[in-house]
Amino acid sequence: MSQPFRQIHVRFFAILREQAGVPTLTVESAAPDASALYAELQQRHPGLSFPAHLLKVSINERYVELTTPLAAGDRVVFIPPVAGG
Repeated sequence: MSQPFRQIHVRFFAILREQAGVPTLTVESAAPDASALYAELQQRHPGLSFPAHLLKVSINERYVELTTPLAAGDRVVFIPPVAGG
């Protein structure tokens, strides 16, 4: 059975914001988890090329695994590794 489409709010940080060309998006998605959502976003925004396995993800202000299930209205933040200096 396929997942229903639901509204997800997405925010990008640092290089991801540059690659996506926008800081935030609201999308209709049937992605079951954050990993599938990121893959879907990569198809919609070809410049979004950062490897998913290197990302941190936050859903509703809590750090979670990329395999965490999504629900309608979730606020998803994709965060690339941060380099210090």
